[in-house]
Amino acid sequence: MGKLDGKVALITGGARGQGRSHARTLAAEGADIVIGDACVTFPNVPYSGSTEADLQETAKLVEEMDRRCLVRQTDVTKADQTRDLVDAAISEFGKIDILVINHGIFAGGVPTWELDEAQWDEQIDVNLKGVWLTCKYAVPHMIDNGGGSIIMTSSMAGVKGFTGFTHYVAAKHGVIGITRALANETASLGIRVNAICPTAVNTDMMNNQWAYSLFAGGDPNATREQMLVGTEGLNAQPVALIEAQDLSNMVLFLASDDSRYITGLAHPVDAGSTNKFP
Repeated sequence: MGKLDGKVALITGGARGQGRSHARTLAAEGADIVIGDACVTFPNVPYSGSTEADLQETAKLVEEMDRRCLVRQTDVTKADQTRDLVDAAISEFGKIDILVINHGIFAGGVPTWELDEAQWDEQIDVNLKGVWLTCKYAVPHMIDNGGGSIIMTSSMAGVKGFTGFTHYVAAKHGVIGITRALANETASLGIRVNAICPTAVNTDMMNNQWAYSLFAGGDPNATREQMLVGTEGLNAQPVALIEAQDLSNMVLFLASDDSRYITGLAHPVDAGSTNKFP
């Protein structure tokens, strides 16, 4: 018996990285999976986005665990596409028990006053508006089904004011705001709402030349090893990058009845980074 037998989990941003790890972890505990992912590279993001092939690979990995997996290419900044994703989940499985709002993009490295409007809008649309739209269309079904658990991916940037990333920081602070407000709105309706706040994670978001340069002091030819030295400075524990599975373990806890009286909180999985001083 798995902790999630008979449950259905909808995961955004599930084509690769943390989302793929979440899908496999929840499936291993008995959940059937629905995945949405844009499968594009966004114009102002300095690394390659996921692909349809990534999305299909995640589905294959879930199905190898003898769980069903429905995938849809979905841009959650678009209301019609987000609604269609939720509708497809309900049509296929009849319910959504677990909602993992995991999608996100990362960019920046310049002061607030040097951001242009397109950079600001893209981060806010994907990282904040897309969270709200996913809730807007999924939560009514969860209410009708008698409840469930919602887990949103914020960031340690959701609780700290990192310089050079104001648009990202604003969006991730906003995710925690949605978490807190929605938790109060739905507590009496059987829905729990929590956020997770990762430090830097060993995924494609960090394994690219832009990130190597960013965390190695701006050297355009920086190596991954130099980036690892820089990111280790983020954390209190002596680790440069945590693994996606470290986040998935928290997602599973928050999705299961093990956390049945936990709601409205932002949970750091950050190797001590938010508590680090200086």
